Amino acid sequence: MNPTPTVQEDTPARTALPQNTLHAAIVDPQMDSMRLLSETAMKFPDALSFSSGAPYDGTHDIANLSVHIDRYVKHLRDQGVPEQRITRMLFQYGPVNGFIQGEVAKMLQHDEDIDVPAEAIMITHGFQEATLVALRGLFASPDDVLLSVSPAYVGIRGAARMLDIPVKGIVEGPNGLEPEAVAAAARAVRAEGKRPVALYLVPDFSNPSGTVVPLEARQRLLDVAAEEGLKILEDNPYGLFARDGEKMPTLKSLDTRGDVLYLGSFAKSAFPGARLGYLVADQIVESEDGGRRTLAQELSKAKAMFSVGSSSLSQAAIGGILVENDYDLRSATRELAAVYQERLAVTLDALAAHFPPERYAEHQVRWNVPRGGFFLTVEVGFAADLAAMERSARDFGVSWAPMSMFYIDGGGDRELRLGFSNLAPDAIREGIARLVRFIESEARS
Repeated sequence: MNPTPTVQEDTPARTALPQNTLHAAIVDPQMDSMRLLSETAMKFPDALSFSSGAPYDGTHDIANLSVHIDRYVKHLRDQGVPEQRITRMLFQYGPVNGFIQGEVAKMLQHDEDIDVPAEAIMITHGFQEATLVALRGLFASPDDVLLSVSPAYVGIRGAARMLDIPVKGIVEGPNGLEPEAVAAAARAVRAEGKRPVALYLVPDFSNPSGTVVPLEARQRLLDVAAEEGLKILEDNPYGLFARDGEKMPTLKSLDTRGDVLYLGSFAKSAFPGARLGYLVADQIVESEDGGRRTLAQELSKAKAMFSVGSSSLSQAAIGGILVENDYDLRSATRELAAVYQERLAVTLDALAAHFPPERYAEHQVRWNVPRGGFFLTVEVGFAADLAAMERSARDFGVSWAPMSMFYIDGGGDRELRLGFSNLAPDAIREGIARLVRFIESEARS
């Protein structure tokens, strides 16, 4: 792929900054994968893109921007909040941990059976800030190690890399992360003289693989966390989009010992552009003088240094959405869930039509079959790297994401991820047809 544009030669001479003087995370080429995917999409705008996990945008309406905020303002007035205070909330700097924690707490109790007080919630700039804050608080020593499902969303590895936190990947099975593999990984880290501190996973429709951890394994994961002294970072952006009747309890709702920190986002369920998420950390932190605060309150010191506070207008918009829907996003997103279920089914049907499973020995292509979420993975018979993805986008008009960018310690070299969430059914069918032609071309070369 083309390198990042450089300064023209006729620019007046200035002292160059050697790249190797920058932080290792900035120099690391693995940290550049998402930018390269975005640049490929811009470079080949006519290519149908399976490379992103953008949510469906067919329900967005500019008129609703003011409606959501107005609804939240009305909610505050109905509660008797003085007008001067409402004005200050919307126009001034706000509390570091946000001001819609109460609304989020009601949503969590209704949708996920997670019962925590408002002060256990931090409103963040999406999942990524929630992760940075949680990692910064939990990891205190260079010998502390993060355990992570592998393959995993690139944001967790990137956040750890930025904070110089070593990550040990645990390759998932067909049903997601396996508890005994977690226990073995924790013991292996200790055998190296280091300390496993926390475990990251997406139990529901994981990005990138779409796997779901079964209930029995969830309960066992909590037992392993207690036995091994681990905190669990549970990331749940897709849990609302299960089929009707197939909702799984979150690890946080099953947690009776306070081992789970819950990471949420409104990007997939409500308003991507608001860039708002939350961190649930209800563990109690006791200071030397006997003071007691929730971990979320204690971690506000980190958030204050990262972003000072989250956008007041974004919070008001999300607050308005929650109030309008009686804190029931699960019901409010049923139509959206049906859209994703349809697109998943269309993708699976199109793959099966072109690559009949009973003829696998002939075409050497197979895929997993998630029951929800935004993604599935496809195994192919060639190196599915960024160079191959560019050929696919340039010559065949279809892009995707190499699975190798999601593995922690290597792997996925002959796999690709298909994100179908923001493609209409006809575009999916055409995109799969183009992908088939690319795969067949690679097989001949």
